[in-house]
Amino acid sequence: MHHLQRTFSKRGFEVRSFGTGSHVKLPGPAPDKPNVYDFKTTYEQMYNDLVRKDKELYTQNGILHMLDRNKRIKSRPERFQSCKDQFDLVITCEERVYDQVLEDLSSREQETFTPVHVINVDIQDNHEEATLGAFLICELCQCIQHTDDMENEMDELLQEFEDKSNRPFLHTVCFY
Repeated sequence: MHHLQRTFSKRGFEVRSFGTGSHVKLPGPAPDKPNVYDFKTTYEQMYNDLVRKDKELYTQNGILHMLDRNKRIKSRPERFQSCKDQFDLVITCEERVYDQVLEDLSSREQETFTPVHVINVDIQDNHEEATLGAFLICELCQCIQHTDDMENEMDELLQEFEDKSNRPFLHTVCFY
């Protein structure tokens, strides 16, 4: 999701990207043979490992390009559940990830009771969908930023985006 990060930074949003699984999985030579790394592995190490395994395949499918871009943003992936920072908005692109985020947030001790909106927009994991998804999510965030009353206008706003994009959005408010 670093594609999003670049799109957003250009528009003045502060964005961070996380994984929620127990490992980092990158596509492998076959759907049932992903490359699996733990969160301590740097993007540089992943890059070198894939070059060693099959430089042509991973150049062709864009994974090396993605890792190269990622390592300019930060040295390694971060796991959401290990981060204790607070966010106003968490956006996921897969229902399974949305569920993991909600599970983590609801298991934390509530301290400040600051709301965080968690929104899921289903986006298939390919370049074209990611590009469309990045613009859609960015537009959504710009609209949220310009609302006078996020708490009361959110449902209406999401309904508009559902109608416009023809995608279902999931939305839950959690508290820190």
